[in-house]
Amino acid sequence: MTATAFPIEALAPIEPRPDRDAFSISDLCAEFSVTPRALRFYEDEGLIAPERRGTARIYSHRDRARLAWILRGKRVGFSLGEIKEMIDLYDVGDGRRVQRQVTLERCLDRIRLLENQKHDIDAHIAELQQFVGLLKSSDSEH
Repeated sequence: MTATAFPIEALAPIEPRPDRDAFSISDLCAEFSVTPRALRFYEDEGLIAPERRGTARIYSHRDRARLAWILRGKRVGFSLGEIKEMIDLYDVGDGRRVQRQVTLERCLDRIRLLENQKHDIDAHIAELQQFVGLLKSSDSEH
């Protein structure tokens, strides 16, 4: 897999952890390779809402699942605002129908955007290759 590839299995629902009722900041940092600062930022942005016990943050299964969504969304280029909108739709109470529909539409829009960008990049590469060829051929004439 290349550095830019996105594994489709990363979009699958995160596996629940029935062996745990709660997670510490260290648990989630280790599991998701994020910093405590990142978790606090997501909390400040209203994306996750750990329980506070004194100065300790206790994360629920819900927080863990939301964190997985946040990281997946970021990897494919969604803004935190878009991610928040999509994950907040989980609570609509319609069996996630609206959440799935909105997420599907956002993903299809993102695919179209990336395909357009790819086309533009391919065109730029082709133009640069032509220019390099022209420069090389003019060098060989002198």
